[in-house]
Amino acid sequence: MLNPEQPPELAVAKWLNTDAPPTLAALKGKVVVLAAFQMLCPGSAKHLVPQAQRLAENFSGDEVAVVGLHMVFERHNEMTPDRLKDFLAENEITFPVGIDQPNGKHMPKTMESYEIQGTPTILVFDRQGRLRRHYLGGVDDVRIAAEVMALALEDRNAPREVSVAIERRLHAVLVDPEDAERHAHGHDHHHHAGGGCCGGGGHHHHDHDHDHNHADGGGCCGGKGHDHAHGHSHDHAPARSAAVAGATAASGAQSGDCKGDGSCGCH
Repeated sequence: MLNPEQPPELAVAKWLNTDAPPTLAALKGKVVVLAAFQMLCPGSAKHLVPQAQRLAENFSGDEVAVVGLHMVFERHNEMTPDRLKDFLAENEITFPVGIDQPNGKHMPKTMESYEIQGTPTILVFDRQGRLRRHYLGGVDDVRIAAEVMALALEDRNAPREVSVAIERRLHAVLVDPEDAERHAHGHDHHHHAGGGCCGGGGHHHHDHDHDHNHADGGGCCGGKGHDHAHGHSHDHAPARSAAVAGATAASGAQSGDCKGDGSCGCH
């Protein structure tokens, strides 16, 4: 069971774009943005990987670490380390990228230990090493940048009350995409398998007591379409975006680039 207060270390077979392989333990003290992707997943190639590069270029490396994790769960012969290296060079990706360690199963090790349901996925860790965000699908640049900035304002040794206060302010300031869509059209929107996520089931709910949101956009691969419940007990704040500090939330995942024929690297 994943504990967001003490998330597991990344299991990486090989690192590219770095001479000093990063670890979550070594990166404590910084906000860490982890971009989990597959090079043949449309949402990864078109949205997440370029977005991660923009984050790496626009945040100080002394305060925010951006790392990638190539998380291959099928079509292994087409997404080899050599092809990944070419992909990174062709797209001018400069941040460190690890290759998730194979597990002898369908899912590689980090994907399994973090209960990741597909790609693209973003994980965000605070300065204390706690997992504060988990998004499946494309996330708007403004939202992810605002959340990273907010976490960067927390001190490494900030008490939980500070985290709660920041999460409340984020909830008050950022408009939730589903709420905005609901207000614009006057009804709820529920995203299901037909909405573009590959792998069957575009709506996933994960209950950790940290944010585990599923955002619209860009060609999700590998969604399983089932619920996860994790019984962690933390103090709860009345904020939708509360993470380690507060309330759980999940919204529907939808993406528009998958053709449903396996061409993006999923079932």
